[in-house]
Amino acid sequence: MSQRGFYQPEGAWVGDVIPWQEEGVFHLFYLYESRRTPKEGMPWHRVATDDLTEFRGEQVALASGGHEASDFNVYTGSIVRAEDGTHHVFYTGQNPDVRGQDGRPLQLVMHATSTDGMRSWQRHPGDTFGATAGYETGDWRDPFVFWDEQASVWRMLITARHATGPSRRRGVIAQCTSHDLSTWEPAEPFWNPRRYLAHECPEVFQWGDWWYLVYSEFSHAFTTRYRMARSLDGPWLVPEHDTIDGRAYYAAKSAARGDRRFFFGWIASREGGADDGAWQWAGTMSVLEAEQRRDGTLAFHPPTELRETFSEPGHGIPTGTVLAAPEGYVDALTAVDAPSAFRLRARFDIDDATTECGVLLRAGVDGDEGYVLRLEPSRGRLVFDRWPRRATGTEQWQISGDVPFAIELERPCRLPAGEHVLDVIVDGDLCVATLDDATVLSTRLYDHRTGRLGAFVGEGTATLLEFSVLSRAETERDEHLDADALAVTR
Repeated sequence: MSQRGFYQPEGAWVGDVIPWQEEGVFHLFYLYESRRTPKEGMPWHRVATDDLTEFRGEQVALASGGHEASDFNVYTGSIVRAEDGTHHVFYTGQNPDVRGQDGRPLQLVMHATSTDGMRSWQRHPGDTFGATAGYETGDWRDPFVFWDEQASVWRMLITARHATGPSRRRGVIAQCTSHDLSTWEPAEPFWNPRRYLAHECPEVFQWGDWWYLVYSEFSHAFTTRYRMARSLDGPWLVPEHDTIDGRAYYAAKSAARGDRRFFFGWIASREGGADDGAWQWAGTMSVLEAEQRRDGTLAFHPPTELRETFSEPGHGIPTGTVLAAPEGYVDALTAVDAPSAFRLRARFDIDDATTECGVLLRAGVDGDEGYVLRLEPSRGRLVFDRWPRRATGTEQWQISGDVPFAIELERPCRLPAGEHVLDVIVDGDLCVATLDDATVLSTRLYDHRTGRLGAFVGEGTATLLEFSVLSRAETERDEHLDADALAVTR
């Protein structure tokens, strides 16, 4: 059930992605979530892509070790390639029936190798190790291994928690080092802000003169963040806008090809396939590209390869349309419903002191019901909204109490008067909106399956410099990458 530019296996969901790029191909290992009961153990699966739009060769990569094994669940990790060409995978092993001294299911770092181009893996149980002194045994996961060229040592970053201290602020990125990728020695924590419950799926990489630390957290917000430093020793600076996406996009990790860097995360599904459903763990794989600004901060947007899959012109709104409502609200709608998959590019020239403007998705003929992507210059944010909102409670039932928009689906951004572009990709129930090729907000669209597109202004004026709609041409897909591409050959 893969959609172009997105990936989800038939009858299952994509969890944390472990990307590996080699010889121009992205090998995307991921946690395969079946949501079946009873649990059969979580394996890693793998697909490959060379164009970031088509995914081939779905197969099991690391199977569950079995009901009695320490790696009944094969959780997140990383891949490296040694000088002799051997690929090494380090991953989290967990069995809910094996408890640590803190009473929680024990988490262990485990090791496997491949000498046949990642077709098969040999486990090395003798290399398994758990939390070192001072850390909780039930939080010791997501090993990320990389080569520190300056120190001539392999480093491993590990999601961990201190054994003591305020429970909500024990999160730490622990560290071990190795010279042979087999024996690991504890080292000082890599990053210890005493701020979060945990820093999941950590990774570091160098890009030009900057080092970047990426992690996902679920204490202040359910999101992926990044930090910047001039060296691996820090200090790790907080950029003005430090999140990669919003609530629905999680556990993003990256891989580079040439001078481009791509982040692979998942857009969460919601219970019951409904807008009101609780967010679920795992969903659909989604790729974002990072751009490095002159000051080292990162901007994010979908890859050009995904955007270019939309090429057929559709019904838009005439260029030059002025939306003026100094004391109220006005909108303009397309004449027909949008296709199920489309790319919308809306370029606004926003007057000073405008309260809000944005686009309508899958709206009714009068523009009232549907989804809203709203720019709020005075608050410096992009938010996702819908109408009608959930009808609950006895007071203000029309808007779900005092909920003013979809909670956690907001992104901080700069919105000075002038030109701004909202570039929106909708594919079935997936929506990825990008403001000014820098700020991304991903979500799901479940309840409204059809409807028109539109633009609006509230208390102000904006001119539509562009409102174009593109759909996909009905052509056969390129099948140039087959299952054999999963193997790295030399």
